[in-house]
Amino acid sequence: MTRTSLSDVACSIARSIDLFGDAWTALIMRDVLVGIRRFDELAEDLGLSRKVLAARLARLVEEGVLTRERYQNSPPREEYVATEKGQELYPVLLALMTWGDKWYAGPAGPPARIRHDACGHVTTPVVACDACQEPLTVADTTQLPGPGGRAGPGTWLLGPLIAAQGEEGTHPATTTDPARSAPS
Repeated sequence: MTRTSLSDVACSIARSIDLFGDAWTALIMRDVLVGIRRFDELAEDLGLSRKVLAARLARLVEEGVLTRERYQNSPPREEYVATEKGQELYPVLLALMTWGDKWYAGPAGPPARIRHDACGHVTTPVVACDACQEPLTVADTTQLPGPGGRAGPGTWLLGPLIAAQGEEGTHPATTTDPARSAPS
């Protein structure tokens, strides 16, 4: 079954999902960012077929998310290292982890914890406003139109809704419609 490409949808979530929309890609990035970088180790850890792993890694390299770096010359061996673009996925994975810990951890509790090395505390990651540092939620944010926004495939209704919010200047406190804060 061929997947429909989302790369032309005027939505940053859709374009990101076009690359990271399958579970294996997210898990490959989790492993690489935590320190498992060699092909055989990734295959062993994930229990993934070598063919599927090779295809996902090739795409991540092609997209500039990972690079291959030689760690042995004879025989030639390479490992996968996250680029700046790849490292910037870490907060996304932390957000997914936090959500999964809350809703799916099970009776034993979360499978991993995060320590913030700068302060030494075990922490729960949050997405926060870069200006005031308050956590961002669907109840206290509003999507406004950006320069690349438009109505089209994948945004026929969302594009005009976001555009109208920019025109109205509405604030989330003045509405109870959860669609007004739908992420894009």
